Amino acid sequence: MISLPSAIISSPAADAAHDAAHETAARFQHGAYSVPCPECHVPAGVLCLARRNVHAARRSLYLQSPKSPGLVPLLVGRAR
Repeated sequence: MISLPSAIISSPAADAAHDAAHETAARFQHGAYSVPCPECHVPAGVLCLARRNVHAARRSLYLQSPKSPGLVPLLVGRAR
């Protein structure tokens, strides 16, 4: 496995990019953000209360949900 330098050395730019990726996924309800979180009780499309983390219960609920369309590329998400 290739390790990324941002995983080893934390930088403000890497932190900002990681936060932006989570916020974008939540805004467009992609992945685990398409279902509500059973742990922190936030609705779909809202970040979990734990910073930069998706609760395991939310992720497993997303994987079990048959109505989830799956991951959609961010550029295609606006056309839906």
